[in-house]
Amino acid sequence: MKAIGFHRPGPIAASQSLVDLELPAPALRPHDLLVRVEAVSVNPVDVKQRAAATPPEGSARILGFDAAGIVEAAGPEVTRFKPGDAVFYAGAIDRPGTNAEFHAVDERIVGPKPASLSFADAAALPLTALTAWELLFDRLRVPYGRKVSDDAILIVNGAGGVGSILTQIARRLTGLTVIATASRPETREWCLGMGAHHVIDHRTPLNEGLKAIGIPQVRYVAGLTATGRHQAAILEALAPQGALALIDDPETFDIVPFKRKSLSVHWELMFTRSLFGTPDMVEQHRILSEVSALVDSGVLRTTRREDFGAITAANLRRAHEAVESGRSIGKIVLSGFRGLPQAPEDA
Repeated sequence: MKAIGFHRPGPIAASQSLVDLELPAPALRPHDLLVRVEAVSVNPVDVKQRAAATPPEGSARILGFDAAGIVEAAGPEVTRFKPGDAVFYAGAIDRPGTNAEFHAVDERIVGPKPASLSFADAAALPLTALTAWELLFDRLRVPYGRKVSDDAILIVNGAGGVGSILTQIARRLTGLTVIATASRPETREWCLGMGAHHVIDHRTPLNEGLKAIGIPQVRYVAGLTATGRHQAAILEALAPQGALALIDDPETFDIVPFKRKSLSVHWELMFTRSLFGTPDMVEQHRILSEVSALVDSGVLRTTRREDFGAITAANLRRAHEAVESGRSIGKIVLSGFRGLPQAPEDA
């Protein structure tokens, strides 16, 4: 099968940073689906792994987490899907990735592809939707579906992949006032289009931006990027007994100053359930199934902004460069392996 991967970590500019490969199709575990991959998207975790993760000697690392495709075969203990089903999912961090013609994935972290979306538009959603959903409802414990609230959430980097779908979910499925951060006219407009009530500039102290819109404190903060740099402003911006959830990787993060306000701090990593095989691992199947239904009912929409063409090493290198620049908006997708016919979009 066709695949894209790397043999040694390094900068994206290196000629062998990502290369086209021919590999055998993966073997299935009992709960696995074999998916013919029709589209993928690129996330910051892809960039981080390509730059720093060293594959075992003599083997290649296949990156990619988000995927949308068609089930080709199923393991003996699969009960939720059958060959021919269209699916979307975010994969697992401890297994080979989705930048391959065929991919093996546990059915318990897979959802039915939204029927109203193309494979490319669907592939933009899984990893970020799972991250946003778990951050909001599992970590911060915001009440789902309660449409009346005096509370607000500050989403740092509202125009990124997670910020784009978190803004939609918070605006449409909760009663929170949604405040996103952005620093350019185009990212500001994107955040408003995703449903933010207010947008403030994260190039200036966040607490000052909040005061300028008349909301000096918020109950919740989603730290999606540069959380360490914004820590002092977040501490001031959070109301007593508020909560911070973060997904990025600050070098250090001292939570001792959060004690005086009785603030809680939560980490969110959507790979935790699959990595540890938690008893509630199937919750990701349920979340993706609900996200799919919400998309098809018009409540949520894709966050795909750019399509970089076929799934090739050259196009993935361009996508990695764009994500690495820190200036991409929403999600970048790729669809179809060159030389292979794509499945019809209504499959």
